[in-house]
Amino acid sequence: MRFRGAWLALALIAAPALAQHRVVVLTDIGNEPDDQMSLVRLLLYANEIDIEALVATTSTWQRSKVSPEIIRQVVAAYGKVQPNLMLHARGWPTGAEIDARISSGVAAYGMAALEKAPLSDGAKALIAAADKADSRPLWVSVWGGANTLAQALNHVRTTRSATAMAAFVAKLRVYSISDQDDAGPWIRREFPGLFYIAKPSPPDGAEYASATWTGISGDKFYRNGAGADFRTVSNAWLDENIRSKGPLGKAYPKYMFIMEGDTPAFLGLIPNGLNEPNSPHWGGWGGRYVMRQPYGEARPLWTQGGDSFTRITSADDLNGAVSDQATIWRWREAFQHDFAARMDWTVKPFKAANHPPIPELSVRSMKLAAKGDVQEVMLDASGSKDPDGNMLRFTWFAYPEAGGGTGAELAELNVEASGPSARLTVKSRCRKAWIDGMIPCKGTGTAHVVLAVTDNGTPALTRYRRYVYAVNMPVNTHPNPELFPK
Repeated sequence: MRFRGAWLALALIAAPALAQHRVVVLTDIGNEPDDQMSLVRLLLYANEIDIEALVATTSTWQRSKVSPEIIRQVVAAYGKVQPNLMLHARGWPTGAEIDARISSGVAAYGMAALEKAPLSDGAKALIAAADKADSRPLWVSVWGGANTLAQALNHVRTTRSATAMAAFVAKLRVYSISDQDDAGPWIRREFPGLFYIAKPSPPDGAEYASATWTGISGDKFYRNGAGADFRTVSNAWLDENIRSKGPLGKAYPKYMFIMEGDTPAFLGLIPNGLNEPNSPHWGGWGGRYVMRQPYGEARPLWTQGGDSFTRITSADDLNGAVSDQATIWRWREAFQHDFAARMDWTVKPFKAANHPPIPELSVRSMKLAAKGDVQEVMLDASGSKDPDGNMLRFTWFAYPEAGGGTGAELAELNVEASGPSARLTVKSRCRKAWIDGMIPCKGTGTAHVVLAVTDNGTPALTRYRRYVYAVNMPVNTHPNPELFPK
């Protein structure tokens, strides 16, 4: 069986000189400790993610007040350690610069609060960030209620032309931690062109346990993490690796329910070589989603679910566990070690801390059966290096679920690895469905292979490269050729 292949190697920079993504955070901070915890982590990536605005908001859990003063306290702690962070990487804004980006939304709950309220400072900040002459999209990271985003969108719609409104919406990318007020459904209905990641839900938390974002640490509270390792998200681990380290560590409270439930809304923006935020179906530290239209929604969005018959869903199959939460907790040790290392950066000199490796991936050779027919690809990562001179471990694996949920077929590859080298061979243009052969295999198949490069520093740090292989198969090579007439 011959396969005609085309390939694309993604070479994301591990430590960019300039931030790759911009973000506005809407947070009901003060409701419980997890928002404050997530803010501490976000500030540790302020050199790689441009924080355009931090907006204190309400939610179903905090209906009549906003707490910008807590944001200021955490940012003040960051300001104390920013000079030490500059010893480890470029691009850290000062505490004063971030403090100037703090504002508040309307101090009341949901859409009803917006009927007579003037445009809030938080909505103004969001609009100003989107209006910047910046080609990068603006991510709106919704940790609480979304009525500040609703107010901003409604203001722009009533003050600008339809063309200008469409251009404004096109700049935005929303990742919402479920629906924590009634604004999310309104936004998705009124602005169908808006890029939106969410599990639509009632705002009372009754469906949190099934949400992808709980894979950050919800194993015990939500009892939904079979197969996950809980150690690096326990309060004991956080005491040792986060809270004990300087002023910013002291600003990281103990959790009541789960650690950092809001963090997945920005975790996928970290440029680690694996994450591709504009393609939620690829999967990464922020989880994996599919494009579909949930029941009761006016249009498709990036969300959970899928077709179990075709095996194209938002769930990952890992270590015998098949769940949406696994799309996050499968990376848990890596992103927690990364967090701990960055906290070290706040208190230690460069030589006393660990820094992530820099993978280098190249295509070493392709074996051609005939002109344009690729049966085998050899990959080479021997050019990878470590800024601290640490030894490197290379782990290659297929990510069979990645890339599904947009109508594309998912192909299958064999991955044979030896240290920094790997050989990829095609198994099939289309993954097997529940009953193989019942659904025609059409178009190009896509397969994702991931290289994880991990150093032996303390804590061990991992960076990635992702290889995406497109497979085309000549007609009548399927086990059931009658389904594919010439």
